[in-house]
Amino acid sequence: MTTLSPHEIPVRTSQHAQMVSITRDIAERVPTGFTGMCFLFCQHTTAGLTINENADPDVVHDMLLELDRLVPWQNPAFKHDEGNSAAHVKATLVGADLAIPVHDGRLSLGVWQGIYFCEFDGPRQRRVLLRFQAG
Repeated sequence: MTTLSPHEIPVRTSQHAQMVSITRDIAERVPTGFTGMCFLFCQHTTAGLTINENADPDVVHDMLLELDRLVPWQNPAFKHDEGNSAAHVKATLVGADLAIPVHDGRLSLGVWQGIYFCEFDGPRQRRVLLRFQAG
C-alpha cells in the first residue's frame, strides 16, 4: 500500500453560510494515471465537506435553507459561550471527511456530483487536507 504526502487546499469563504465547490481544486491534484482513493478532511469544527449536485445552484441554496430551518442560528437553549452552536451542529450533521475513488487519474464522481466545502461560521480562511492512497 503506497501513500503519497498529504496536500492542503486553502478555502476562503465570503459569507456566513456558504457551500464552495472545491471539485476542480481536488481534481487538479490527482496524480496522472493514479488509481486508488482520495481522502479529504476538514480541520474545522464549524465547517464540513459533502458531495452533492453541482449543475443547479438552487440545490446549494435549498440545502443551506433547510439546514438553517433544522438548526436556526438563534436558539435560546444553546449554551456555548461563543454563540456559534448552530455552526457546530451543522458541521456535525454534514461531516468532516470524504473518501472518493479515483481511477486512472480521475475522480470517480457521478455526472452531477461535485465536492463542496460547507461553511457555517464565516467568512473565514479555511483549509482541507487531501491525501491519495493507492491500494
